[in-house]
Amino acid sequence: QEEKIFAGKVLRLHVCTMEGAEWLEEVPEDTTVEKLKERCLKHCVPGSLEDPKTVTHHKLIHATSEKVLTDTKTVLEENIQDRDVLLLIKKRAPPPLPKMADVSAEEKRKQEQKAPDKDAILKATANLPSRNVDRTVAHHNMRDFQTELRKILVSLIEVAQKLLALNPDAVELFKKANAMLDEDEEDRVDEIALRQLTEMGFPESRAVKALRLNHMSVTQAMEWLIEHADDPTVDAPLPGQTPSEATAEAGASSAEVTAGPSSEASGEEAKDELTEIFKKIRRKREFRPDPRAVIALMEMGFDEKEVVDALRVNNNQQNAACEWLLGDRKPSPEDLDKGIDTNSPLFQAILENPVVQLGLTNPKTLLAFEDMLENPLNSTQWMNDPETGPVMLQISRIFQTLNRT
Repeated sequence: QEEKIFAGKVLRLHVCTMEGAEWLEEVPEDTTVEKLKERCLKHCVPGSLEDPKTVTHHKLIHATSEKVLTDTKTVLEENIQDRDVLLLIKKRAPPPLPKMADVSAEEKRKQEQKAPDKDAILKATANLPSRNVDRTVAHHNMRDFQTELRKILVSLIEVAQKLLALNPDAVELFKKANAMLDEDEEDRVDEIALRQLTEMGFPESRAVKALRLNHMSVTQAMEWLIEHADDPTVDAPLPGQTPSEATAEAGASSAEVTAGPSSEASGEEAKDELTEIFKKIRRKREFRPDPRAVIALMEMGFDEKEVVDALRVNNNQQNAACEWLLGDRKPSPEDLDKGIDTNSPLFQAILENPVVQLGLTNPKTLLAFEDMLENPLNSTQWMNDPETGPVMLQISRIFQTLNRT
């Protein structure tokens, strides 16, 4: 009678086995899982409890939560509720340990499949005829892609200039383009990269110089700043960016912008003014060699003009410029100013694209082409621009599509 009074709540549990047997077990909530498992085995496998290992070789799983119940915990501790479904499963037997003969055979197989070492390769290829392998093929293939893209930009610049020159407001458009160019020159430094360096404690003017010298790479700029921390000329302006020249250039720009054609100017005078603006835009986009790369390559014995040409062909990359100087020197600097064949399927497909056609009437597109022509590292900036990005995306897609066919 006392057991009935002080006994815990009785739960009715639905138990199933993998063989399809099903039954109800009524157990108090303070019953351990091990005891419940013994009752289940006694019910479904008579005589199984004679072997004490039988209990440890089985497990109970809660069907809803898919949780394996712990033998030492009670039904209440495992949060089992009335009418819950439990699954009695025999545990998988551990895989047998491999025999020594099997281990030896496996090791032998691994040794047979092992790649040969350098000595074995030299021994096996000793009698083969030697060949001069051109290790620059992959590099030339990549450079050929860049050269083709450059040719496209050269030809598109010519088309854009002609289209914009046909506009009645051509002079005003190019004055606007020139102003945009001036603004772009002032904002050339990546603000995020500059902020990262200034937060490290570097002076802003010095950080700007480091970023321009290292193509906006924060890591390389930081290394340059640390390396030149004690250099007395570290704050000297870059070549072509002295304050006096910058002031003179700004004055010339404002003079050209304000000096528009008079109401009595002829079409020929307007054409001459456009030509001068074209020249001014090109002059601002003239190639500026990396001073450090120039010094390093000249110390190797190369002439200054050759070094500048090499850096121009290889986008200021010193290692690539050195390979160009030591190699066949292709493409030549003259090749950089050649456009693509205007009758080629690639160029015709680009010109027939509506997005490109619309973009060529925008002065900003012309500036983007000019900038990418002389500064390929700025391509990402123009790809992310809402006005020039769609044009560049279409050109890239057409180029890739025709290259695959």
